Amino acid sequence: MTSISLTFCPITVDDVDAAITFYRDALGLTVSNDVSSDGHRWVTLGSSDPNAPALVVSDPGAGRSPDDAAALHALVAKGSGPGPYVFFTDDLDALFEQASAAGAEVLQEPMDQPWGTRDCAFRDPAGTMIRVNQARR
Repeated sequence: MTSISLTFCPITVDDVDAAITFYRDALGLTVSNDVSSDGHRWVTLGSSDPNAPALVVSDPGAGRSPDDAAALHALVAKGSGPGPYVFFTDDLDALFEQASAAGAEVLQEPMDQPWGTRDCAFRDPAGTMIRVNQARR
């Protein structure tokens, strides 16, 4: 059987610089690429695991028609874009403290869930819900 894996996960944001700060400082991701074209930016952020998917944050108009950009911007502006995006960590408490110290908007403090994980939740600067899971010990 042929193998397949997810490489990039796009996240549309209304402020690319604010998104970089959140994903870098709150979640600890690293910027690996920053491409500008026609007044838009696509910024790739990833973890230290070279096999893990990377995020690509961009504004609503990046690579889209003006009508699509306007529609997507309206969704992003009210926090109704795609999501939640779910991350995994081996130390939820440390990541929660790091994200909180970086000023991330906390939606849920770390707690055990009935489906077998421990998780917490934040909102990125564009309003997208970010959940972080850790397997229960």
